[in-house]
Amino acid sequence: MARFYYKAVNQDGRIVDGYIEAANESDLELRVSNMDLDLIRYKTDRAPRFLQRSKVDTKELIAFTYHLEQLLNAGVPLIDALQDIRDSISQSALKDIASSLIENIGTGRTFSQALAQHPKIFGTVYINMVNVGETSGQLVKVLRDLTGMLRWQYELTAKAKKMMIYPMFVLVVVSAVIIFLMTYLVPQLIPFIKLAGEEIPWHTQLLIDVSELFKNYWYLMISLPVAAFITIKMMARSSPSLRQWVDSMKLKFPLFGPISYKIKLARFCNYFALMYASGITVLDSIGLGKRIMNNSVLENALDRVQNQISDGESISLSFANVGLFPALVVRMIRVGENTGAMSEALLNVSYFYDNEVKDAIETMEPAIMPSLTIFLGAIVGWIMLSIMGPIYDAVVSLSAL
Repeated sequence: MARFYYKAVNQDGRIVDGYIEAANESDLELRVSNMDLDLIRYKTDRAPRFLQRSKVDTKELIAFTYHLEQLLNAGVPLIDALQDIRDSISQSALKDIASSLIENIGTGRTFSQALAQHPKIFGTVYINMVNVGETSGQLVKVLRDLTGMLRWQYELTAKAKKMMIYPMFVLVVVSAVIIFLMTYLVPQLIPFIKLAGEEIPWHTQLLIDVSELFKNYWYLMISLPVAAFITIKMMARSSPSLRQWVDSMKLKFPLFGPISYKIKLARFCNYFALMYASGITVLDSIGLGKRIMNNSVLENALDRVQNQISDGESISLSFANVGLFPALVVRMIRVGENTGAMSEALLNVSYFYDNEVKDAIETMEPAIMPSLTIFLGAIVGWIMLSIMGPIYDAVVSLSAL
């Protein structure tokens, strides 16, 4: 399959351009014709693969889903709605994907089947919810729910990133200061300390040793952590036990571990609630939600939940047995089971974790800066004490003479 850049005219006489993959020129003309376009000209796209933008960010996906829901709700046919969206998009990967969707639907595939041709863009949950919406005749409602879910996820991710930007900046500055002190300033003062003739305290000797380590083996200190990270990540892919241990450590890491745990559970609850409300069974909802966890510890816990529910256990007791959720959340699910209002109960669980994540982020953000300040102060204090202590002792000894 080759990639072509084409220019064509739609039924309204407007110029449309984009990229499309086709086996040859005849196949290209057929594919463009299937999109209700008249081909004007084309050329083979010879741009290197790494220069071709193939990723669609969350904001683009939100806009695509929202506009599609609005057009379908207004009574516009699906193909026409996709064509309008495609024509309104400036040159991007999403424009090519919209063209591909139109082409696939034109050849007889359903909308969900067309989406399934781009699993990395839309994801399993998105595709399955659209499939349920098509089957039940509730596609507009499903798209509305997907828009809300994607917006919620984007806002949550943006808050987490915002929380990390300033601390990471400060951490980089602190690291740069420490490296400067250890590789330049301390080596300049070491000869003077040794010439003083006084006994070198243990903390000063430790500073000298650390400084020598930075000065002589700086390349190892930079490369070894990176090499260790890459090695562990590669080994974890082939070793389930190592991946389990690494994922467990991620959830236990100070400050960030609990936040990550709550974010993952919040995302799962949000997806679970929407999928169940859309008509997807409990077992299928858990199975699909498991794929977005990206943590083997939580995935294994959800596997056990699925197995227990399959064996006839209640949903609330299954979650309680694996210890995945706190007692309050399990109680909310139990109430939903007993009252027959499971959708509302799951949405309440999602709301609960949404607030939990927001509170955790707001609590963590002001706690990071004092921690970094104390850390930097301790390092600078150690350096000053280790340098100025021997110098002061030498000056006192000279004064006594």
